[in-house]
This record gives sequence, C-alpha cells and structure tokens, in this order.
Amino acid sequence: MMEATPSLVAQEVLEVVPLVMRAIRVQMRSQAAPGLSLPQFHVLGFLDRNPGASLSQAAEYIGVTLPSMSKMVDGLVIEKLLTREFQPEDRRRATLELTPQGRALLRSARVSAQTHFADLFEMLPASRRATVLQAMETLLSLFTSEREVLESVR
Repeated sequence: MMEATPSLVAQEVLEVVPLVMRAIRVQMRSQAAPGLSLPQFHVLGFLDRNPGASLSQAAEYIGVTLPSMSKMVDGLVIEKLLTREFQPEDRRRATLELTPQGRALLRSARVSAQTHFADLFEMLPASRRATVLQAMETLLSLFTSEREVLESVR
C-alpha cells in the first residue's frame, strides 16, 4: 500500500471532490430542485445555518462578488425562496432569510440527494462505508477548524 503522504492526500482530495460536487450538481438539477443552480442551493443552505446573514457574508461564503451575489439573491427573492430586508439604521445593509417555501425546497432537495447517495453507498460493504464516514468526519473537523482560524485573523 502506498504511503499516505500529505501531498498524496491533497492530490486525491483535489481529484475526488470535484467528482463528488459534479454528482451533487447533477442530482440537484435532475430531481431535487431542477430550477436551482448549485450556488443558489449553497446560498439557501448557508442562510439556513446563518439566518439574518448579510449579502456580503453570503457572497464571501459562496466565493462570488457582491454584484453576482446581489443578482443571485434577486432571483431567489423573485422565486419567493428568501427575503431581503434592509436595515432602517443602514439602508446599505440587508439581512437575508429563508422563506418557508425556501426552507421546504432546501429540505426536499437534501432528502432527495441523501436518498440518491444512500442508494449509491449501499453498494459498498459496511466496512468501506465506515471508512468513508470516518474520512468525512476527519475532513469536516479539519476544514471547520481551518475556517475558524481564517475567520479569527480577519
């Protein structure tokens, strides 16, 4: 077995994550939320975890410019998936919230995607599923702590 050097692990993550993201994107577009792009889905998920976040916080999380996020939010507001409320003390600052319709769409998309991927993972033996689960827990821990470190230096 090949030694799991940091460089090899990084190479594998960079190779596998885009494949996983593509599979998620295909699943979202096909059944879960056909009119929703993956970045829009990510915005809804971010706002589900961070109600009242600002436009700039959402843009930073998704990795797009403020004008791009503003356009994306405009579309989600038109679709009645989220609301944008301007703050009376600062009209430049708007808070974003999921609507009940947005929350329901997000939940439906997640359930559909989870069901699809559960069916896929059922093909693996239990020991391999445990390995995948352990790897996901490790990545979550690693990248959560990295995000906290990055946010603390801002």
